[in-house]
Amino acid sequence: MKNLLKECKFDCRVSSVINKDNRNYGKKYMFDDSNETCWNSDAGTQQWIIINFEKTCIISGFEIEFQGGFAGKDCYVEINDSNGSIVIAEPFFPKDTNGVQCFVLKTTVTGKSFRLLFNESTDLFGRIIVYKLSICS
Repeated sequence: MKNLLKECKFDCRVSSVINKDNRNYGKKYMFDDSNETCWNSDAGTQQWIIINFEKTCIISGFEIEFQGGFAGKDCYVEINDSNGSIVIAEPFFPKDTNGVQCFVLKTTVTGKSFRLLFNESTDLFGRIIVYKLSICS
């Protein structure tokens, strides 16, 4: 599987960054291939990550690496087409561990916008920490 985030132009938005400290914990750190940097959300729920591709892409799944103790709970992935209509919305169930976790969609879809929703967190304050995010085709 190839990582669309390495091959396609995209922009990313996140729900929050801890203490608004983008310099140390911003969204860009999910894509820098470093084990020492991460996106760290602020406290509260719901947290989310949105990837908007420049062009429509074929999406079959994704990989995500949380910090144990700060993983998502009650999670959903949504993929929208170029008109903003939801193509697929399905739950996924990450483990509260360190290490890359792979999730395969029930059906491969074509979409332009990819959204991860974290309705809860394993952290008491609702924080999410992500070291790596890949979207696969």
